[in-house]
Amino acid sequence: MNAPDVSSPTLSEVLAEHADEASFLWLQRTSAVHAPNYSPQQFADLDERLAAHVDGLRVAGDEGWQHALALTDNEGPEDFFVAAVLAIEAVDGRFDDLVERAKDLPEVVPGLISALGWVEPKYLGGRVKALLEDASPLRQKLGVAACALHRRDPGALLGQLLAAAPDSVRIRALRAAGELGRADLLPQARSLLGEAKPELRFWAAWAAVLLGDRAQALDVLSAFALKSGPRQPRAFQLALQAMDPAPGHALLLDSAALPEAQRLRIIGSGFIGDARYVPWLIEQMVQPATARIAAEAFVTITGVDFNLAQMEVPPPDGFEDGPTDDPDDDNVELPEDIALPWPDIDKVRGWWHQNGARFVPGARLFMGQPVSPDSCTGVLREGFQRQRVAAALHLALLDAHAPLFATSAPAWRQQRWLGDGIPL
Repeated sequence: MNAPDVSSPTLSEVLAEHADEASFLWLQRTSAVHAPNYSPQQFADLDERLAAHVDGLRVAGDEGWQHALALTDNEGPEDFFVAAVLAIEAVDGRFDDLVERAKDLPEVVPGLISALGWVEPKYLGGRVKALLEDASPLRQKLGVAACALHRRDPGALLGQLLAAAPDSVRIRALRAAGELGRADLLPQARSLLGEAKPELRFWAAWAAVLLGDRAQALDVLSAFALKSGPRQPRAFQLALQAMDPAPGHALLLDSAALPEAQRLRIIGSGFIGDARYVPWLIEQMVQPATARIAAEAFVTITGVDFNLAQMEVPPPDGFEDGPTDDPDDDNVELPEDIALPWPDIDKVRGWWHQNGARFVPGARLFMGQPVSPDSCTGVLREGFQRQRVAAALHLALLDAHAPLFATSAPAWRQQRWLGDGIPL
């Protein structure tokens, strides 16, 4: 009789690995959604890997569920995402149990929302209806988020929630109104621009700008763009993409007193898209601290492919990027620019000398072309994630009734939308 192979992993070990990997990949995906170095194919590969680990738990039935459930003891959004996907697909009370736990763990709610966006619509019909009709603010918020993530309009209910729901629900309803292109709700969004609570005021301005307001709402959004904090990056980008180049330049000047003003101006010049910034951007590439973001803004305006044009170089000698090997160094965060290429200044200057004459100053350019439905849809099909986020905003700004394309949706769903010719 042969001795058992004690080296082979048990089913429990395999399932534990599936659960851990799915949790880790969700965190990686969360960063990838706005990353500058994820192409559509790379993003699709990441989603396929995540889906494969979730499927490994799914096919194991109750034992797979128990491993996913055990993961939630870590109380992270990534752990609740894995369990929530299986719970939603189970069409029983498991998801409700997770929601009850989340009432005391607000930090895990993004995982639940992400799971509602991940699963296929066939699992959501009755569940989303029940969430929207529930008296619990958290459940209503989850229901609105599910509709918005799948770009499914909940109809008149959205306006009712804007008018009378608790603030947390109204905030998500405002965001949904902008994402769904509900221009009929613009008056309600405008009515909230004077709200004392910053979060309500911010999302009212964000939604109203997408829905066509380029006056009061844009002023409110610009105020958020000039105030450091978690809302600033989103406000800064949308405000500059919504403005004409001249007022956009004025906003960049107004940012002079902000922390990291130079960095904001470099990033903002790419959002404005005016070719007159290019010579200045090339000069910012000389300094290691700003070289890579200046190169990214240069690409956003001109559309040049640094890889194809062979304009990348290794990091400067002695430049340290990211966590060090020093065990006493507590800084373990990855730098924001680590995924961006280092520009070859001489080649960049040479390229601009040869090509600069075809870029007309004073007009908005995006990836080397005037902003148009065709050019933006092309970026959605082929651009990197951060470029695709900007393309989606441009498309929504071109048509107040158009939904904001969901660049965070599962890759296969995005490909289906684009294949159908419907930029949702």
